[in-house]
This record gives sequence, C-alpha cells and structure tokens, in this order.
Amino acid sequence: MFDYETLRLMWWLLIGVLLIGFAVTDGFDMGAAMLLPIIGKTDTERRVVINTIGPHWDGNQVWFITAGGAIFAAWPLVYATAFSGFYWAMLLVLFALFFRPIGFEYRSKMDGQRWRNNWDLGLCLGSFVPSLVFGVAFGNLFLGVPFHFDELTRSTYTGSFWALLNPFALICGLASVTMLLLHGAVWLQMRAGGDVEMRAKKYASLLGPVLAVLMLIAGAAIIWMIPGYEIVSTLVTDASSNPLSKEVALTDSWLGNFATLPALWLLAAGSIVLPLLVSILAKCGKAGWGFTVSAVNIAVVILLAGSTLFPFVMPSSTDLASSLTLWDATSSALTLEIMFWVAMFFVPLILIYTLWGYYKMWRRIEPEFIEQNSVSNY
Repeated sequence: MFDYETLRLMWWLLIGVLLIGFAVTDGFDMGAAMLLPIIGKTDTERRVVINTIGPHWDGNQVWFITAGGAIFAAWPLVYATAFSGFYWAMLLVLFALFFRPIGFEYRSKMDGQRWRNNWDLGLCLGSFVPSLVFGVAFGNLFLGVPFHFDELTRSTYTGSFWALLNPFALICGLASVTMLLLHGAVWLQMRAGGDVEMRAKKYASLLGPVLAVLMLIAGAAIIWMIPGYEIVSTLVTDASSNPLSKEVALTDSWLGNFATLPALWLLAAGSIVLPLLVSILAKCGKAGWGFTVSAVNIAVVILLAGSTLFPFVMPSSTDLASSLTLWDATSSALTLEIMFWVAMFFVPLILIYTLWGYYKMWRRIEPEFIEQNSVSNY
C-alpha cells in the first residue's frame, strides 16, 4: 500500500510518538519519585506522593516496552548497535528500574522507619538513573557513537562506558533529569494535597528557569561547538537496508535542517520558553495548565532532537559511512507494513485504556485519605 521510502518515514514518526508517550507518561512518575525524599517530610507525606503515581506507574511503562519493541522491529540495526554500544549504560538502567516495582510494593509492608527510608531512596535512585542515562544517550548521538560496520554488516563498538560521560552528554543528562523533575513537580501540585502541594508548587516554580538555562547551554554547544553530519552521496532507498551504501561528511554544525525548514527554530525557541511558562503557571496556581504545557515541552524537546538529527538515527564517530539513518537502518518493506498496521491497532488501544485508567482513578490525594486508608494504600 505504501512505498518503502514512505514506510521508513512513517516509522521514524511513529517511534518519535512512542518516545514522546513514554517521556510524558512515565516522566511524571519518575519526576515525582525523584522528589520523594525532598518533598515528603513525613511518612504520611511520602505516601501521598507515592499514591499519586501508584495507580499509573506500571501502565506508563507500557510505552517504554512498546517503544523498545518498535525499535527492534523497525530498526534492527539501531537496536543491535545501541544495545552493544550502550551495554553497560543499559544494564545500569535495568538494575535501577528493579527498585521501582519492588519499592512500590514493599515500601509500606513494614512500619520501620529505616525500612521505608531505604525504599524511598531506592525509588528515587531508580528514577534518577534512567532519567540521567537517557539524556546522556541522546547527547552522545549528537557527538557520534564510536562504532563501525564491516563488509558483512557486523557492528563493532570501540568506545567505553566512561567515554559516554563527556561534558556535553552530562549537560543533556542534567537537562533530562530537570525536565522530568519539573514534570513531576507540576503533577504533584495538581494531584497532591496539604504541604506536599505547596512544596511541589515551590519546586515547579524554580525548576523551569534551571531547565531553560540548561537548554540554552546545550543549544549553544550544538550550534557553535559540535560538528554535524551530512549525506553527500545518493541513497538507494528501494533496496535492502545497507548502512555502507552512502557517503557521509562532517559539517560545521547540526543546523542544516534549520536552513531547509526555518520553522524548526520555533521548536528551539519553545524548548526554552515553555519551561519558563510552566513555572509561571505553577506559581499562579494553574497546575493543570502547567502540567499540560510541561507535556507539550517534552514533546517539543524530543521533536527538536529528532528533527535536528534527521535523517540520522545513530551517527558514527569512527566511520562516518557506518552512520545509521532512517533510510538504511530499517527492516524490509513487508515487515514495516505489517508492523505499521499492528501499531495502528495497538497504539490507540494503549492510549484509550491509559486515559480511561486516569479518568477512573483521578482524585487529589490528601494526607487524611492516607491516614484513613493506611492499610489499603501504598
């Protein structure tokens, strides 16, 4: 029904949608969990924080699983290269995520303060580490990942885990953490009651300017310090994917797509202005609008990153020709078409039951509610 080139472009857009869905939904519960030891001063207040995200966190992670499965099906070379190149980083994320389900389930099973404090720390770190690592990974994409393919399309990664922790990538990681902290703070302002709401309002008012500054620093580095990538040979788009069938050269910056489509500057401006607007709305007590704008900001940041890299998905710093793009890293046309119709069924289904779940369990969690239902709540 669709030609191969159109299918490749649609899957680039679809994976972007899935990543946005994951960041927006799982982002607020990670942000709230990172704020848990700071905003919750008493055990009851911490249970208020946990119970605002308790009914939703596991459903939110469906977006993460779906996005991972989509990358595996649509971009197998990206999946294989990323999991070999970022192996230790992915393993770190996996072990950090272990703390989330067991932390939610076991934290309130015993009354000991030390027991609960340790699980609170586990929930905080289990959310902080993935937030940081995902941002660091995105930062390294702009710098190029040290890998190359041989003539049999076997990838070899030549970097190390510590090389991923370079200054620019760490700035991107801090921006990712701050963005989710802001998202979690406005969520708590909207869903929690008592002193938790007031403290969440305070942090939401402060985090927006911090995120705007980090985005400015990252943007300045991309414009003036980091070379971009450009395809200089003609792609063969109607043949089987072969990342070595092109010639790639370095350019002065990643602004090539901005010259072609100046509207992208609106996304760049939005990534700086929107966090400030979130803080203003939070300070004015408009938490619902603040959360909506925060979700839009996350979508803008992901769209900005993808559009800046386009058509590159994973540039290579050691062999430019091995860089993976959406044109040469994809599965066959038949696979993309079958998976497209599968996605057209399941993605709306996920969205519908997610919204239904929020609707059925929507309420402001007050400290009195926790105290009156101490056994049945997290």
